[in-house]
Amino acid sequence: MSALTNVDLRPALAAPMAAPVAASVRGVTRAFGDRSVLRGLDLDLAPGTFTALLGRSGSGKSTFLRALAGLDTEVGGEIRVPTRRSVVFQDPRLLPWASVLDNVVLGLAGPRRDALAAGRAAIGEVGLAGHEDDWPKTLSGGEAQRAALARALVRQPELLLLDEPFGALDALTRIRMHALVQQLCARHRPAVLLVTHDLDEAVLLADRVLVLTDGRLSLDTAVDVPGPRRRTHEAFARLRSRLLAELGVDEAPTTTPQPTPTPGAAP
Repeated sequence: MSALTNVDLRPALAAPMAAPVAASVRGVTRAFGDRSVLRGLDLDLAPGTFTALLGRSGSGKSTFLRALAGLDTEVGGEIRVPTRRSVVFQDPRLLPWASVLDNVVLGLAGPRRDALAAGRAAIGEVGLAGHEDDWPKTLSGGEAQRAALARALVRQPELLLLDEPFGALDALTRIRMHALVQQLCARHRPAVLLVTHDLDEAVLLADRVLVLTDGRLSLDTAVDVPGPRRRTHEAFARLRSRLLAELGVDEAPTTTPQPTPTPGAAP
């Protein structure tokens, strides 16, 4: 783990972090012109935990994730993160002119031979063995996201940031990716922050769910659903309803209006 640096940064920049906290932010702010998106966020992420971040569109979820990734230097506050961190976006962002293997090891430090060996192992872990020399355009959407996940994991991140990585996948592929991510995170044990709009996805995957409202965390709750987690379980439905309410969504069924009887028509 990287050495701890305790600095109050204005603007916030990525600084090394040490156990037992994998990431820590204090008083994080971000504004775009006159619009404040993040308003003094405080958060700690423990090593090996899986946290999901929910919020309405435009609530600042991806902005916060980009701040943790070090991709936004206009953020104010203190951000302390490990040096080894990776991001998986909704778009796989593979270089079209590079093979799957070259995409996975892109920018990986160390001797080329070691990087290629690590890349092949990561590709095998995500179920793409035999696709090392393929071009990205020949991959399905699910395969491309597997390659993006391999690229993230080959760096052995202590913090893994997932920005709606399953949003563009079909339902069956998304289910398979959920199982794969659960398996790989259990094996590698990074701290994970998943940004998602999918409540079921958050409850299925995460140990902890946060809701971002008006630039602040309005809810921080553990996922107390026994495994294997099923949507039909009472605890699952109860937490889902709580999250919907926090997001301002009324899940009560609407009454279908009945047609107005025509005067003189037979009953």
